Amino acid sequence: MNIKIKVCGMKDPDNIRALTALDIDYIGFIFYKRSPRYAGKLTRNITETISDNILKVGVFVDENLCLAESIVKRFNLDYVQLHGDETPEYCRRIREEISGIKIIKAFGIKDPPDNAFLKEYAGVADFFLFDTYTPLHGGSGKTFNKEALAGYDLNVPFFLSGGIDESILDEPVALKLPRLYALDINSRFERTPGVKDIPRIHNFVNKIKS
Repeated sequence: MNIKIKVCGMKDPDNIRALTALDIDYIGFIFYKRSPRYAGKLTRNITETISDNILKVGVFVDENLCLAESIVKRFNLDYVQLHGDETPEYCRRIREEISGIKIIKAFGIKDPPDNAFLKEYAGVADFFLFDTYTPLHGGSGKTFNKEALAGYDLNVPFFLSGGIDESILDEPVALKLPRLYALDINSRFERTPGVKDIPRIHNFVNKIKS
């Protein structure tokens, strides 16, 4: 299985340039003002230099639809990652309003996920993302028990997040989850919030993709 790599929480221009020289698949920018990785000062010319081979993801938390749409268009984002309490109807509306956009719907995991609840999003989200539950909607660097996903039986592929680092290589159960599509790395690979350790990510990507 070819597991994709998403690196999230980018905001520093030089760090972004260094990261996008690596063999990653997705780059994430957080547009949630309470996050220490808030990308509010990012300029459009930075994202315009990113290769088309790397898909750009905007992370939002219960954002006003019009504002989310303006940010997507400003930075020419390929995906929105909805990390709050967005409803299936919100997902439908954002898909209708933004032509061609793809949706990652994130869920914080405390207990095994409720497949019946997730099924409500199956027709409106392209991917799910499972993260460790936190009141601040992710970015905690904390892990959760991946066996909680053993009963996940929907056909929607998912990103795995929540304290992902090199130790995931020692969790064969996690890497063999049937619908696992991508690993989403963030705080465990940081020097400071929003600034990633590029050599470590380079080594991690090589190990995952080999």
